[in-house]
Amino acid sequence: MLRETSEKIQFIDLKAQYALVGSRIDESIRRVLQHGQYILGPEVVELEAKLAQYVGARHCITVASGTDGLVMALMALKVGPGDEVVVPGFSFFATAEAVCLVGAKPVFVDIDPNTYNLDSSKLEKAITKNTKAILPVGLYGQCAEMDEINRIAKNYNLIVVEDAAQSFGGTYKGRKSCALSAIGVTSFFPAKPLGCYGDGGAVFTDSDDWAKSLREIRVHGQSQRYYHTRLGITGRLDTLQAAVLLVKLDVFDEEMRLRQKVARKYDEALGGVVSTPKVLDHNVSAFAQYTIEVEQRDKFQKELDAVGVPTAVHYPTPMYRQPALREYARTNDGADLHLEVSENASARVVSLPFHPYLSDRQIEFITKSVRKVLS
Repeated sequence: MLRETSEKIQFIDLKAQYALVGSRIDESIRRVLQHGQYILGPEVVELEAKLAQYVGARHCITVASGTDGLVMALMALKVGPGDEVVVPGFSFFATAEAVCLVGAKPVFVDIDPNTYNLDSSKLEKAITKNTKAILPVGLYGQCAEMDEINRIAKNYNLIVVEDAAQSFGGTYKGRKSCALSAIGVTSFFPAKPLGCYGDGGAVFTDSDDWAKSLREIRVHGQSQRYYHTRLGITGRLDTLQAAVLLVKLDVFDEEMRLRQKVARKYDEALGGVVSTPKVLDHNVSAFAQYTIEVEQRDKFQKELDAVGVPTAVHYPTPMYRQPALREYARTNDGADLHLEVSENASARVVSLPFHPYLSDRQIEFITKSVRKVLS
């Protein structure tokens, strides 16, 4: 048995992060408790300004969750019944769920076998007269091929909404994720690269009109108190979560640097042993997860768990195979939808422990364990 360390390995270690910045987070929360502005308080305003500056977008609208952000973005774009939105076949359920929640139809396109992101070479075949938008995902932290996706969208007069729930902090050709298309949406779920202590998210855009719509939508469509110009939702980020995120944003660049360091060590130790989504030369991944492909995944996970290495699967089922989306899992001629790369990925992917505070000793233990199990 390879248990060479007494340190318990966490899949994502939020306690290690809190040990470093906990006193500052406590003080930031205390200020909110003292002023009592729990809804859209001054910390929300400050956070939105800092996030917009960080990403390089004109507007940031913080929201209650990444899923709310996707729904709100589609609402602001007036996507609804009769419209189609192109999405990758392999992602977290919320990507397609948001499309359905506004009454539109998700149209699934297979992923690139190298990056696991939407395969832009297959995109045009999915576009019809009913297509309104394209919703690419930055899976596992790496942005999709946004220039090509934007080019195709422009040719067909479509809008691109970047699902950057996992790629906040990543870059594409030197530009920040969330500022690569008409609208970018991210999540601040605790396990994300930048996470709060509950649910949260943000929407980014350069459009003054869309920003105005988004701010109204997140408060039940109000343009002023009790005057509702449109339908909306309760989509606000709590002030307490903004207080947490302000502190975490201060250390985010350093954590991104550490994420790259951990990923390099994994690459060096596991190169030639496992395959993993390739980070393209023009990208910097936020490494929301470090994901590999293995055969006999259940056996692999059980053997790692036995020596104290936790794992997770992101994701075991393509979106179009989910029971709630069954009605959309057919081709135009009525046949069952079959996306080969998405299905192969869902059967083989497994994520290893990953966070900025993994020690060299822990990384060595994890990678030795992986190599031994696979041998």
